[in-house]
Amino acid sequence: MEERLNMEISCVLENLTAIKESLLKDKRVLSEIAKTISSSFKKDGKLLVFGNGGSAADSQHFAAEIVGRYKKERQGFKAIALTTDTSVLTAVGNDYGFEKIFERQVLALGQKGDVAFGISTSGNSENVFLGLKAAKEKGMVTVALLGRDGGKISKMADKAIVYPYMDTPRIQEYHSICLHIIAYLIDEMTV
Repeated sequence: MEERLNMEISCVLENLTAIKESLLKDKRVLSEIAKTISSSFKKDGKLLVFGNGGSAADSQHFAAEIVGRYKKERQGFKAIALTTDTSVLTAVGNDYGFEKIFERQVLALGQKGDVAFGISTSGNSENVFLGLKAAKEKGMVTVALLGRDGGKISKMADKAIVYPYMDTPRIQEYHSICLHIIAYLIDEMTV
């Protein structure tokens, strides 16, 4: 038991090195994503962010830092986590299918000039894919944080960051750091 626990701790620590290397490689795309979102905010646009499970929690965390603040005292920007309204989620899931929960909200709330931000550790979450597809149809910019090989979502997004790891918790750790960097950059670029 103790040996297995030590191996897991070692895996987490080794991942920190991989995270640092990937962040250095993804600096340009992180900056481009922040510029895209900042540009939308400057034109009174909004950010719609969504994902499943831990990625839903990341969506909510990110939206909170955009509406509230990350570090810099500033006005709140328009950001909505499409994972929070249980009445909408359950009604759409029941009436149209779980795969439609983000698509339906993007079609109702999104408009040209807004940014749709999907998060998927597999890169293949059908509801995230359909949400981004709907956003493209509305003329929105699409961005994604993905894992593994990026899946089919990497081909859908205008800008995507893929952390090529197979272990979901390690991918989520990377995504969390990316979201903090993007929030920081948005603060610097928009205020």
